[in-house]
Amino acid sequence: MFKLNTLVPELSVSDINKSLNFYLNILSFKLDYQRSEDKFAMLSLNDCQIMIEEINGYWQTAELTYPFGRGINFQITVSDINEIYKSLRMYEYPIKIEIQENWYRADNKLKGQKEFLIMDPDGYLLRFVQTLGERENEGFSFIGN
Repeated sequence: MFKLNTLVPELSVSDINKSLNFYLNILSFKLDYQRSEDKFAMLSLNDCQIMIEEINGYWQTAELTYPFGRGINFQITVSDINEIYKSLRMYEYPIKIEIQENWYRADNKLKGQKEFLIMDPDGYLLRFVQTLGERENEGFSFIGN
């Protein structure tokens, strides 16, 4: 049974077909449902969900210029980050920040993740993450970004 997350970002896109190709074929998202007449699609990858809809003026709060979504990045947790990274390389898709391991302080623990960043066709910043677990903060006040 389909379960809608309690927070699902909806991205306005310039070309629904270009975005569908990117999310479905390159990143391996699943098409949950689609309203072709509205140029809308609901997509998921593991427990992550996004909606995409071609710009129609209804949701627009200001003029959209590339890159869309300035000031936000969407963290997408996956079980095998290398699979997505290889697909992007195979399609010669540009990588904004190459794959790396980072540890971030959360109170007195460090939470690790392997991650890389790309921009989707409209410039939304996507951060793919594979969790590496957590460990004690051994006196470091700042690790990672």
